[in-house]
Amino acid sequence: MGGGSAPCVLSVFSLCLLTCSAQSYAVDDQAGLGRTFDGVGGLSGGGATSRLLVNYAEPYRSQILDYLFKPNFGASLQILKVEIGGDAQTTDGTEPSHMHYENDENYFRGYEWWLMREAKKRNPNITLIGLPWAFPGWIGRGKNWPYDYPDITASYVVSWIIGAKQYHNLEIDYVGIWNERSFNSKYIKLLRYTLDKNGLERVKIIASDNLWEPITLFVLQDRELSEAVDVLGAHYPGTTTVPEALKTGKQLWSSEDYSTFNDDVGGGCWARILNQNYVNGQMTATISWNLVASYYQDLPFGRDGLMTAQEPWSGNYVVESPIWITAHTTQFTQPGWKYLQTVGHLAHGGSYVALTNQRGNLTIVIETMTHDHSVCIRPPLLPYTVTAQRATFCLKGSFVSTAEVKLMITDPQSLQSIVSNGSFTLDLDVDEVYTVTTITTGLKGNYPEPPPSSPFPKIYKDDFKVQHPDFSEAPDFADQTGVFEYFINETDPGPHVYTLRQVVTQRPITWVADADQTISVIGDYKWCNVTVSCDLYMEEENGGGVFVAARVDKGGGSVRSARGIFFWVFADGTYKVTSDLSGQSVLAEGQSGTRANIWNTLTLSVKGDNAFGELNGHVLWKNAVGLVPKNGWAAIGTSSFQLAQFDNFAVQAE
Repeated sequence: MGGGSAPCVLSVFSLCLLTCSAQSYAVDDQAGLGRTFDGVGGLSGGGATSRLLVNYAEPYRSQILDYLFKPNFGASLQILKVEIGGDAQTTDGTEPSHMHYENDENYFRGYEWWLMREAKKRNPNITLIGLPWAFPGWIGRGKNWPYDYPDITASYVVSWIIGAKQYHNLEIDYVGIWNERSFNSKYIKLLRYTLDKNGLERVKIIASDNLWEPITLFVLQDRELSEAVDVLGAHYPGTTTVPEALKTGKQLWSSEDYSTFNDDVGGGCWARILNQNYVNGQMTATISWNLVASYYQDLPFGRDGLMTAQEPWSGNYVVESPIWITAHTTQFTQPGWKYLQTVGHLAHGGSYVALTNQRGNLTIVIETMTHDHSVCIRPPLLPYTVTAQRATFCLKGSFVSTAEVKLMITDPQSLQSIVSNGSFTLDLDVDEVYTVTTITTGLKGNYPEPPPSSPFPKIYKDDFKVQHPDFSEAPDFADQTGVFEYFINETDPGPHVYTLRQVVTQRPITWVADADQTISVIGDYKWCNVTVSCDLYMEEENGGGVFVAARVDKGGGSVRSARGIFFWVFADGTYKVTSDLSGQSVLAEGQSGTRANIWNTLTLSVKGDNAFGELNGHVLWKNAVGLVPKNGWAAIGTSSFQLAQFDNFAVQAE
C-alpha cells in the first residue's frame, strides 16, 4: 500500500532509537486544533465516467462497489459527488437529465441514483453532492447560458434534490455551482432562497466549484452571498489556495482533483495531494475525478479513476494503486475529526498531517512522494527533491500519555505497535505512504481474482426488448451527443414495440462542444473490418436523418471532429456516405427512397479500404474509403437533435 505499489506483505519496521540524526516533529494540540476534516471522495460524472459499471454482472459489480465504498475494506470513500445530468457531453459522454423538456420529469433516468443508493447501502454516513455540468436546452430559453433566467435554473436544480429524496430516499448534502465562463452571485442567492423555501435548509452550497477567484472576493464583499455559500471549492488547485479564501473563514475544498492515469505515478499524485491540499492550502476535502474509470479507455482521460472497471462483457476489473492510497486516510479518520495545527513538510521532502477525533484517537499520515513518482495531469509540478530520512515524532498535549500507536505501510490489517513513552522514530523511504494511528479497525479487503481481461465481443446483438429495464440506457452504448433511452412504442403493432430512442430535441447548454448531430458509440476501438447493421425509424418528416457508422475515431469533448465511415439516410428520400460526423466530407450520395415514420434496415460493411452499404437488404452503394481512420468504434445516431428510434442492432467484426 506504499506509494503506488501493488498490494504486498507488510514491511515490518522495528522501533528506531532516538538519535541526533533524526529530525523531530511535534504532534501537539496544546495550541488548539486546525480545521475540521470533511473527507475524501470520488466523482461520478462530468461526464458519464461510470457508464459501463452498471453493466457488470454479479458478483463483480458488487465487488467493485465494495472496494469503493465499504468501510474498512478498500477506499472507504467518505464523499460521493455525482453529475446532475444535463443531456450534454461533459467529458466522456452525456448523462440524461431528469427533465429533458420543461413539462417532463423522470427521476429514474441514468445510473447516478442507483450509484448513490449503493454507496449509502455500504456507508450510511457518506456525504452526497450533486453538481450540474450542463443543462437541457430549454433552461436557456434559446441561449447557451443557464443563468439569464436564474429562477428557472434554481427550480430545476432543486427539483433534482427533491426527487432524490422522494423517489430514492437519498438526502443530498451539498449542491455545487460551476461554470467555466463566469461567476453568478445572483443565481447563488436565488438557489439558497429556493432551497430554503422548499424546506431544504440543511442542503449546503459549494461555490464556485471551479476557481478560487473571483468567488472569494465577492464573498468578502457581499454579506448575503457569504451567508448563502458554505464551502469554497476549487478544481485542480495544485495544493494551494489564495489569501482571500482563507480570510472568508469558509471551509475550503479541492472539489475536483487528481484526473491522472491510475498507475503507480497516479497513485503517487493522489498520495501527495491528499496530504498537501491541507498542508499547503488548508483544504479539508479532496474529491477525485473520477471515481472509477468505467468508460471506454480510448475516450479522453482513459483510466483516470481510483480504479478501473471498463470491461463488463468480461467481468474484469483492476483495483488500482489509488484505492489503497485512499485507505491510508479514510480507514483511520472520519469526517468531523480535526486536523492538528502541527502539520507540515518533512525536512528532506514529503509531508505529514495529523488528525484527532478529540476523544483520544490520533492518526498521522506521512507521504514521501518524489517529483517523478507523483506528477498529476494538472497543474504543472515544479521540481523538488525527496530523500530517505529518519524522522522522530514527539507526542505532546493530550497525546503525551498515548501508550501505543500502530504503523501501517502496506496492509491496514497488519498494524504493528511502534511507540511508547511519547515518541517514535521512523526510517522513511521515498515514494511511500505511512499511517500511524490509534485506530485498529482497518482491513485490506480482498475478493478472488476477477475474470481475465478480454476484448469486446466480435459478434454482438441487441434487440432492446426489455420490458422493465433497471437503467434507461442500453448496455455498452456510450452516448457522446444526445441521449439514447429504452422506449416502448405502444402505437406500433409490429415487431418494433421495444426500441432505443434518441430523445434530445434541442441543443443542450454545455461547456463542451457537443456535435450538431447525436451519436452513441459501442464496441472495440481496435475494430477495423466490421459489419454494422440496425433498424432505424425517423420521426421527423422535415429534416429527419439517421446513420450507422464504423471506425469512429473520437468521442468526448472531441466528438465534433469525429471521423469514420458514416452511412446516412434522410426523410427526403436521399442517402449520403461521409468520412466525418459533421457530414461535410462526402464519399457517396444519391437517392434512397427513405422517408419518415417507416422502419428501414441499414447495413454498413467495411473491409480494408473498401466499404458498401445496404438498405433493406439491397446494396445501395459501394466505394473506396482509403482516407478514413483505420479503426474505431461502431455507432448509431441522428443528423440533428431529433427524435428517432433504433432496433435490432448488430455488429460482426473480424
